[in-house]
Amino acid sequence: MADTSASVWCFSLILILSSEFFHLQTVKLGSSQSQNFSCNPKERKALLNFKEGLTDPSGRLSFWQGKDCCSWAGVRCSELGHVTKLKLPNLNSSNPDVLNSMAYALGGEINPSLLELKYLKHLDLSFNDFGGVPLPNFIGSLKTLRYLNLSGASFGRSLPSFLGNLTSLRYLDLNSCFGDSNKNDLQWLSTLSHLKHLNLGSVDLSMASTHWLQAVNMLPPLKELYLPACGLSILPSSLPLVNLSSLVVLDLSNNGFDSSIPSWLFNMSGLEYLDLNSNDLRGEVPDGFADMNFLRYLDLSKNSFIEGKLSRRNLGSLCNLQVLDLSFNKITGDIGDFTSGLSRCNNCSLESLHLGYNQLGGFLPDSLGGLRNLKNLLLMRNSFVGSIPESISNLSSLESLDLSDNGMKGAIPRSLGQLSSLVSLEIKRNQWEGVITEAHFSNLTHLKDLSIAQISSNITLILNVTTNWIPPFKLEYIELKSCLVGPEFPAWLKNQNELHYLAVWNAGIIGNIPDWFWKLDLVLDVLNFSYNQLTGTVPNPLKFKPQGAVLLNNNNFTGALPILSSNLSSCRLDHNMISGSIPHDIGEKMTMLTDIDLSSNFLNGTLPSSIGNLSSLNTFAISDNQLSGKIPDIWNNTPYLWVIDLSNNSLSGSIPDSLGSLTALKFLRLSRNNLSGEILPTLQNCISIKNLDVGDNMFSGNIPAWIGETMPSLLVLNLQSNLFTGGIPKQLCNLSLLHILDLGENNLSGSIPHCIGSMSGFSSIVNTTRYDAQLWIETKGKDIFYETSLYLVNSINLASNNLVGDFPEELTNLSGLGTLNLSMNHLTGKIPSGIGRLQLLETLDLSKNQLSGMIPPSMVSMTSLNYLNLSFNNLSGKIPTANQFLTFTDPSIFEGNNGLFGPQISSKCLGDHDKPSNSAGSGDEDNKNGDDDQMLWFCLGVGSGFAVGFWGVCGPLIVNKSWRRVYFKFLYVTKEKRKVFVSSKLAGLRRSMNKKEPQAN
Repeated sequence: MADTSASVWCFSLILILSSEFFHLQTVKLGSSQSQNFSCNPKERKALLNFKEGLTDPSGRLSFWQGKDCCSWAGVRCSELGHVTKLKLPNLNSSNPDVLNSMAYALGGEINPSLLELKYLKHLDLSFNDFGGVPLPNFIGSLKTLRYLNLSGASFGRSLPSFLGNLTSLRYLDLNSCFGDSNKNDLQWLSTLSHLKHLNLGSVDLSMASTHWLQAVNMLPPLKELYLPACGLSILPSSLPLVNLSSLVVLDLSNNGFDSSIPSWLFNMSGLEYLDLNSNDLRGEVPDGFADMNFLRYLDLSKNSFIEGKLSRRNLGSLCNLQVLDLSFNKITGDIGDFTSGLSRCNNCSLESLHLGYNQLGGFLPDSLGGLRNLKNLLLMRNSFVGSIPESISNLSSLESLDLSDNGMKGAIPRSLGQLSSLVSLEIKRNQWEGVITEAHFSNLTHLKDLSIAQISSNITLILNVTTNWIPPFKLEYIELKSCLVGPEFPAWLKNQNELHYLAVWNAGIIGNIPDWFWKLDLVLDVLNFSYNQLTGTVPNPLKFKPQGAVLLNNNNFTGALPILSSNLSSCRLDHNMISGSIPHDIGEKMTMLTDIDLSSNFLNGTLPSSIGNLSSLNTFAISDNQLSGKIPDIWNNTPYLWVIDLSNNSLSGSIPDSLGSLTALKFLRLSRNNLSGEILPTLQNCISIKNLDVGDNMFSGNIPAWIGETMPSLLVLNLQSNLFTGGIPKQLCNLSLLHILDLGENNLSGSIPHCIGSMSGFSSIVNTTRYDAQLWIETKGKDIFYETSLYLVNSINLASNNLVGDFPEELTNLSGLGTLNLSMNHLTGKIPSGIGRLQLLETLDLSKNQLSGMIPPSMVSMTSLNYLNLSFNNLSGKIPTANQFLTFTDPSIFEGNNGLFGPQISSKCLGDHDKPSNSAGSGDEDNKNGDDDQMLWFCLGVGSGFAVGFWGVCGPLIVNKSWRRVYFKFLYVTKEKRKVFVSSKLAGLRRSMNKKEPQAN
């Protein structure tokens, strides 16, 4: 009996389940195909009227045909044939493969016929384009709507209050809609008592900034609230009654909140997602976060003022946390206590940890290895030290590791090679040491991005792999800088045929690039083999993607300059030995070029006029070559050009008028050529210029006064070694940012303008804002080429002119000045007594003037002074003997001043020494005279030989300034190349010794 009852019960259960199954299938078929019930004719007509009012450039609604509207794209019906859902978003708006997503956007007008859809619950018109028209009023009468999504649909004017009539709404998304009004309020929200999802992102709610929290606090069912970039600005510090206990998602990012994180947030204990990024929040990370046990996503990044330390007490106990982003703040200390707390969780859920761009420090803790679910570990731009802990190998799920821009050093552990899921490894801008072997990459089969660019140019890291090594990965991005890869070209690149970014620079590679490399048929974004010793001709078969860049500078390439890929935007071939002329059609075949640097080669001929076709050109550097002829008048079609460097060539003629059309020009270097004529007034249109360098030419006429009136951003003005006459214009004193003024070696006359003493660029500490510029500066008695640190120099040079008058007392106000050279003029009067105020002055040259009086006692306090020349004046009195003057022991510093005395000047002349008594006999005296004659002729021979040799080699270098500069620059480059050569040879020897050691064992 019992068995029978059980059988009946089972059979009944099967019947019930079967009927439910068939019912569900019928509903499913009806919802997907609408074959079993017909569309309501009245609602079909309403949909067609709705379609007529829309613009449909892609024809998405062209298939709205036939009687059964329930089968039309985007339409869903109930079992009774009533339209319940109208889902017509622009699905291509977020498709990266679609270049113009607006071509698929609906537009036009929304027809009131939608009111006929009495059962409509779901309306989605998101990411279409309604051209800023206001949302029709009748939308407020669609009382059955539960879901309304108009995000990104470009409706205009302010948020309509009639939205408050949609009292059945559960979901409302108006993100990036109504963006052209700042008169939006939230009073209408109070009637939407069933709302669970609200997104008003990028809607200007600044008018509601004082009461927005009270408005949303009246919606207790709310689960998801998105208010990013709404201009709220005020985050209340208190909320008496938190009515949002159901809230799971809260996004208040990018609102400009200027306060601490309020404590009422921690009463929402059910929060799983909290985004407060891109505000101005301040203070320490509150301990209240420790009570938010359900939190899975926390983003406090880009607040700048969040500080304090991370510990177990605040975030180190959130075991359910999956994403934590605290980047771009001021968090300090180490992370040991924080990671130790998380590693103690039974199952730490953390997958993404972004602590980059903070002030964290100390060693990376071993407890990092306990965060076993980590996929992204981003710790860049901090101050971590030491090496990478071995425990990193425990992170088997790790996909991205970024430790770049820290102070880390030491050996890179082999355990990195066990991270089989790793896709991106960025450990650049540290100073790693030791050897990287094949073991470091043994299991990195998924690696795509590799960056180990050392912070220093000194090579302390060696890549030691066998010549037949085949890497287990296929890289797309590789950057190795100051890591010894050479001397042979890396053969392991043979199988890296998926690269689009290849940078192996300052890597000690010597010789030609092998043919097999070009057969890889790479299509690159960037190719960077700079600062090696590659030889041969510049390769021509390079393929690049649009806006590509090639950097082959600082090598030993020879031969002619080829026409490279027409897709290139940046081309750096400077500091090679490329010869011949620049191709005349370079501007016609490489039309996408924005940056060209061909400086320091052996190029000759003239500048081709086709350069004027490069309408997108930003920088054009071709200095230190052998170019001749005139500068072509071709610059009217290059409006974005902001750097021109034609210095140290043999160009002649005048400055072309079209240079004056370059209103964006910031750096103009024409120095060390044979240019002549006057500085044309057209240059006063270059109002943005920062560096005007036309020294070492043959320009003549007066220095234009308009330089001081029309170039307010000028930092460097170099007019030295020309033929300028007249006085120094007082208008130059208007250049308040100027920190280098060089007017030396001209024929200037008149007095030094006293207003120079009020130029604030010389009156403050050296400008620490880095900018790229180069200049030869005469300082410390010699010419120094500033290639990377010109922004640190404050210098005035008025030497070798015909200036008269006194040494202006006002110059002693220039407290930031580092070099002052007034030598070889006709200055009179006394050295100002307040000169001691120039505490940062390192070089002072007042020689060959007619200055008189004593050396001011205040000069003793100039403790930075390390070069001084007061020779050939009319100074008198005792030379100071304290502080820096104890180091000025060379008598030539003070010679030519007959009234000076002191221990620095010798009180005895040659021949004043006591003569020894003669006790030898006459025979010995004869022998001595003979020896003296032989010694005399020997000394005359050696002396004349030395004089001929010295003046034959060094004479031209002393007389010709441009030869001298080229020679010493050549010595510098040769020294650097020898250093790389020696490093590579030592590495080769080290490798061979490493290979022999196992055999010995």
